[in-house]
Amino acid sequence: MRRDDPKWLAIMGIMSYSGGTVLAMAGKDCVCIASDLRLGEQMTTIATDFPKIAQIAERVYLGVGGFHSDTKTIIDKMNFRRVLYELRESRHLRPEVAATMLSNLQYHHRFGSYFAEPIIAGLDMDTLKPYICGMDTIGCIAAPRDFVAVGTGAEYLLGVCEGFWRPDMNSEELFEATAQSLLSGLERDAASGWGALVYTVTKDKVNVKTIKARMD
Repeated sequence: MRRDDPKWLAIMGIMSYSGGTVLAMAGKDCVCIASDLRLGEQMTTIATDFPKIAQIAERVYLGVGGFHSDTKTIIDKMNFRRVLYELRESRHLRPEVAATMLSNLQYHHRFGSYFAEPIIAGLDMDTLKPYICGMDTIGCIAAPRDFVAVGTGAEYLLGVCEGFWRPDMNSEELFEATAQSLLSGLERDAASGWGALVYTVTKDKVNVKTIKARMD
């Protein structure tokens, strides 16, 4: 589909309608996922305390960028499917399994897709291996070893992330890289901002920190 096609422009308008940015980074035995706190209707700010991240299993988090009602639907459906999985399998949901489950959900609705781009970030409690992945509106998984970003500020983040990220960062270094990268992106994206929430997931605990950003 051409970028000047009216259908493409309509889809991208819906994808950026609510605004918001989500970023995930992987380190050594740890992972970070962060989002801004703005919820909007185009350039009108509706709420300033709305994170785009939800915990769906132990040490597994889901961040969703895109149209607000569709992001809420995806989170609710993933929580429902996680409960069924744990009842049937009698074990916790691993990040890779959560990603496959979410991809199947997205692909199932491919002819009337959700206007949302999700990120899965988590830590496998058996191997302590970090896992991050992003996917498009029909569930095509991209699982890089370094970082992934979605939302209206994603294009501003990727170059900054390349400068901050390096292999085998510990949890403190990873938090700093994630926070600085996200703040840099929020400075350049008018549809994201009003602070951010950063989850740092390690084998021992999950730290949640709020960071300040531009308030306009």
